[in-house]
Amino acid sequence: MASFSFVDALGLIAGALTTVSFVPQVVKTLRTGHTRDISLVMWLLFCTGVALWTIYGVLIAAWPIVLTNVPTLGLAGTILVVKLSNRGKE
Repeated sequence: MASFSFVDALGLIAGALTTVSFVPQVVKTLRTGHTRDISLVMWLLFCTGVALWTIYGVLIAAWPIVLTNVPTLGLAGTILVVKLSNRGKE
């Protein structure tokens, strides 16, 4: 069994803070349904980057990267789905 190091703890804390930072935007987006001021290109690039970080984390067995990027992708993906569903409406 692999040991859990200070570096792993640091990665998990950093990733958790980054992930939690998306919660207010997701809540606001779901409550209002408004996404006009959110850049579609930025959100597509961001979600793609997070997905690639997740794959990278799996490939190198860096579980703090995987465990924090999966929920980040879920939160950011939620906003992206709402943004895409609003295309042409706003």
